[in-house]
Amino acid sequence: MFQAYQPYSAYMTPEHCHTLFSRLRAANPAPTTELRHHSPFELLIAVILSAQATDKSVNQATTTLFAHANTPQAILNLGEVGLKPYIRTIGLFNSKARHIIQTCAQLIEHHGGAVPHDRAALEALPGVGRKTANVILNMAFGEPTVAVDTHIFRLANRTGLAPGATPLAVERGLMACIPAEFLANAHHWLILHGRYICTARQPHCASCCIADLCLYPDKTAAHV
Repeated sequence: MFQAYQPYSAYMTPEHCHTLFSRLRAANPAPTTELRHHSPFELLIAVILSAQATDKSVNQATTTLFAHANTPQAILNLGEVGLKPYIRTIGLFNSKARHIIQTCAQLIEHHGGAVPHDRAALEALPGVGRKTANVILNMAFGEPTVAVDTHIFRLANRTGLAPGATPLAVERGLMACIPAEFLANAHHWLILHGRYICTARQPHCASCCIADLCLYPDKTAAHV
């Protein structure tokens, strides 16, 4: 769930945006998701499971699940009842199990068992919304998309990078301000920075490589 946020009317300049992403790239030249997967399908299932759950908990569940079933047909063969024991430790596992089984059936019926490279087709899958579709398009197919989760939503508003009252507004703002050379990896840099540095309750401004660019008025420590 996204925290209610009233964005302040402060925006980074294009020059600051370029510097920000240059620093994030220098700190982490080859970022990737922390969700473990070996195929677009495994990524899709992991992202569906990750809603309101930690990547660590998802990885613990999918390590066992994917060892037994890592294709649409194999998971469909488990059935909803057979799938639940594998994901029982993840929040909302009942509804997620239902959505995953329905998604596997649709992949087999409409897409030959493959994950579609199409936003509309992805969003038509049960349990898949815009954020999940953006992750799949970016990671599985190399599309320049940004999936706005709670971390990116907070970071974009707090820093002044792309203030917006809704995830879609933030996504559009980010797509407009991120220089093209950084778009392929921008999602990963932002989510990792929001997860570990620009945290919700108390951002770690003293160890932030972009603190001097950030427009947040209530920084937790002095910066250069």
